[in-house]
Parts: sequence; C-alpha cells; structure tokens
Amino acid sequence: MELMKAGMKAPEFSLKDQKSQSIKLSDYRGKTVLLSWHPLAWTSVCLDQMRSLETNWERFQELGTVPFGASVDTVPSKKIWAEAIAIQKVSLLCDFWPHGKVAEEYGIFNEKLGFSERANIIVDGEGTVRWVKVYPISQLPDIQEVLQAIRGL
Repeated sequence: MELMKAGMKAPEFSLKDQKSQSIKLSDYRGKTVLLSWHPLAWTSVCLDQMRSLETNWERFQELGTVPFGASVDTVPSKKIWAEAIAIQKVSLLCDFWPHGKVAEEYGIFNEKLGFSERANIIVDGEGTVRWVKVYPISQLPDIQEVLQAIRGL
C-alpha cells in the first residue's frame, strides 16, 4: 500500500495494547495522536524510541497529544517488554494479527522483513494525517522534531 501522506484520512483501527486493552483510533477524536512505529520490541533503538515517549509524557499531555508505540509484536511480548523497560504511561499497540495489517494500511509494512518501518505518524483530532516521517531502521527518531511537528499543527 501507499505511504500515508499529510491530508489523507487515517485508517481506523482497533488494536490491543500491552495491558490487553482495546485501543481504537476513533476513541481519540478531538485529540492529536502520535503513532510511533518501531520494528520489533527487545531491540536497543526501539527501546530508546519508546522510552523517549514515556519520558516526554507530560509534554505530550500539554500539547493535547496521546502518544502510542506500535509494532507487530504480540501482547505477551509487549507486556513483559513494557515492564522490563519501565513503560507505564504509554500504550504499546500490538499489530500482530492479522500480522501487520494496520502497518500495511498506513503504508509502512515491510513485506520482505515482516515488520513495520520505523515511523512517526501524527493524526489530528478529526482523524486526518498531518505529519509522516519514516526513518532508517537503525536511526532513533528525534523526539524534539516530533514535538515541534505537533506544536506546528
């Protein structure tokens, strides 16, 4: 599928998080949503990416934004990983089954590798994609750049 671009309608989804709670994008209408995609749990860059969301939780709240981490990992894997890396506030979404379906709908599923690209996608309160950035797999996204993009909405 084609990579989402600013101005496109964000595909609706319902995914379980590490606490087995169902998270629906439409439940967050009126708020900005950050979908911070990482390839796989248990890797160092992904760990740093998710910790940056947790560390900046208050900033996200001040900006009326709900940050989500997302990957193709299973709920049990995300649950243990979240505990291991002290993620308590950020929901880590599990796009496990159908495998990578949501990542595919957003145009960031890497068929060859079987997981999502590393990407940040900002969705506004009306459900419209406002900002998209895909990163090299080995690159940690700059959280300041992401916060600046949110401020610019």
